Amino acid sequence: MKKWLKFAAPTFASLILASAIVPTVYAEKEVLEFYHGYHQDESEWPVAKTMRDLFDEFAKEHADGEVEFKPIPVSGSLVDIMNNKVASGAFPDIIDLAGQSLSLAAIEQNLVMDLKPYIDEKKLQDNVGLNYTQNMVDGKLYTVHDQLFTMGLWYNQDIFKKAGAKEPQDWVTWKDFTEAMASVRKVDGIYAYGAGETSIRLLNTYLGMSEEGRALLNQPLTNEAIDSPAFTEALTAVMTEVNANGSTHAGGTADVYSADFAQGKSAVFINGVWAAGGMKDNKALQPGLYPGGVAISAAGGGITISNQLSEPKKKLALEFLEYMTSEKVQKVIFEKVGANPANSKVDIDGIVKANSDPTVQILGKALKQVHGANQTVTTIANAWGGDVKDALINALTESAADGVNIEQKVQETKDVLKALIN
Repeated sequence: MKKWLKFAAPTFASLILASAIVPTVYAEKEVLEFYHGYHQDESEWPVAKTMRDLFDEFAKEHADGEVEFKPIPVSGSLVDIMNNKVASGAFPDIIDLAGQSLSLAAIEQNLVMDLKPYIDEKKLQDNVGLNYTQNMVDGKLYTVHDQLFTMGLWYNQDIFKKAGAKEPQDWVTWKDFTEAMASVRKVDGIYAYGAGETSIRLLNTYLGMSEEGRALLNQPLTNEAIDSPAFTEALTAVMTEVNANGSTHAGGTADVYSADFAQGKSAVFINGVWAAGGMKDNKALQPGLYPGGVAISAAGGGITISNQLSEPKKKLALEFLEYMTSEKVQKVIFEKVGANPANSKVDIDGIVKANSDPTVQILGKALKQVHGANQTVTTIANAWGGDVKDALINALTESAADGVNIEQKVQETKDVLKALIN
């Protein structure tokens, strides 16, 4: 008996020791990777930190779940990340395209999730707002932008009064606009507006002023559309105005035009509501709509989710979409990001009344005008694609040169567009 005990004791001890050194195996969490472009330091762009804080808050709220939410800031091209994945038959878990177009190849290969069933089930149509109609493709919704790309214009009231020119609220017709621009150009040392890239908004506007033009923006660009009286008239009118504005201020960047406008060198700055922060210190700088009470607003590409996720990752990804379009987050996007929130339920008037911040005040004024616009139309890029937009910008910029035959330029532009789409 003693011999057995003597033998058994070390054997038992050995078993205990062996169990102590065998590592415990835990199941690793799945990781949901979210690619976004808010990589800038707070000192460079405070908005970037605001957005990262929102992402981190969501990650913290779900830290105890079975999937880890991992935001990944990207300093390069988000489109390149998407396209590289698509080329290999995959798609990023989640990516925020920041207004840029979703890859058609990703849709054709069934790589991206249709968000509409979830939005319909959860009754989130108001949360996603304009996305629900503008981003629908064959009855499916693949991308939702949490902030809208919304534009009117900014103008200098002091210059307009000095010139005796009609202000934007009185621009009923296109002629009202062109006459106002002719008047402000007579003021010494003042030019009307920076053209070039921003001229595309004027074409947007002219099309938005008529039923025929709006119909064109609501369908793909075809040869018949290019040759239509509505398109020809719009292109002719805008090229004529851009030519009258002159080549000196055509083709520059928005940054240049912004600086000039802030310094009182130009009467109008064609830009979006997001520029409100730069207008808050000068009461002469005010928001306005385009002729005929037209506003331009587009959702564009935004939060897009892979169709290849596990069920737990899919669940968390959809919860993130709901979080980013919630009234709580959308309020932050209005107040701190300075953008037009996608969620149509956000009480902008209430926020403005409760917040004395000058940026919030003027942004609220701009958005009130946009929401009360006679017509709101999508961007040309959203309607017809980036290639068409770029071709039109080039043509409009070229039309600013002295001695350009506008009729000939219109025909040349139509030929370029036909070659592009065919």
